[in-house]
Amino acid sequence: MAWSTIVSRLLSGLVLVRVTAAYSVMLILVAAALVVLGPQAQCRVIDQLSTNLHNLARGPVGTLIGSAFVTGDDRVYVWLPGLACLLALGELLWRGKGVVVAFTVGHVGATLIIAAVLATAIVAGWLPASIAGASDVGISYGAAAVLGTLTAAIPTWWRLAWVCFWLVNAVLVATSAGGFDFTAVGHVVALALGILLSTRFRLLGSHWTPLRLVLLASAVAFGYNSLIGFSVVGTPVVGLATALIALAARAAAHRWRSRERSRSVAPPDRSGALAV
Repeated sequence: MAWSTIVSRLLSGLVLVRVTAAYSVMLILVAAALVVLGPQAQCRVIDQLSTNLHNLARGPVGTLIGSAFVTGDDRVYVWLPGLACLLALGELLWRGKGVVVAFTVGHVGATLIIAAVLATAIVAGWLPASIAGASDVGISYGAAAVLGTLTAAIPTWWRLAWVCFWLVNAVLVATSAGGFDFTAVGHVVALALGILLSTRFRLLGSHWTPLRLVLLASAVAFGYNSLIGFSVVGTPVVGLATALIALAARAAAHRWRSRERSRSVAPPDRSGALAV
């Protein structure tokens, strides 16, 4: 196969996921620039763009936008492929506009909700005032929301189990952390926002091609590592058990509805009718 043909096919494929490709390139450029500038400059940038209460009060728009392009982990080569698969799948399913809306709702919505919770907790004396300046940058809230929107693409029979697995695991991680881990709570909020948003998304025609199934597997692995972590042992068991219970409940409800429908359409019993 000629190189021109390979390049042409590659470019035509990138056009379908141009939002994902552009965002991935920007993340690489920002990460590379921070590595070149050194750890001190990286710390200053993270401090300036963290979505904490201090920065949100000073410049909310710039903070919200900038924090989506900066991460505290400079090993972008480790997690970016998984993120790219998640966003690419979302873009193939919902188009570029849909994945941008989902990511923005998760990133901005979860950040503002967590900020309101933190402000209330500080005023009430439940949390120390020092948490208002905590560092928090990255893509995890937006990614969690995109993962949540995939609910609309999951076959109906498995949808409840999918929701239960992710929500239960995310909640358990957030509540089992030592102290108050507002990032883990933010993951729960962003995931829930994505699941709610999925009710507004509509699929166009057939959507589960072999390529998209591969992207889904990679997206699930990335989401699992981001929200739960492969080092966690007990939490996934509870989430999986909840998903299995949801499947069993759905199967029981389906059988009950089937019996009710069969009874409603059954012909009346005339065996006891009087002969004329």
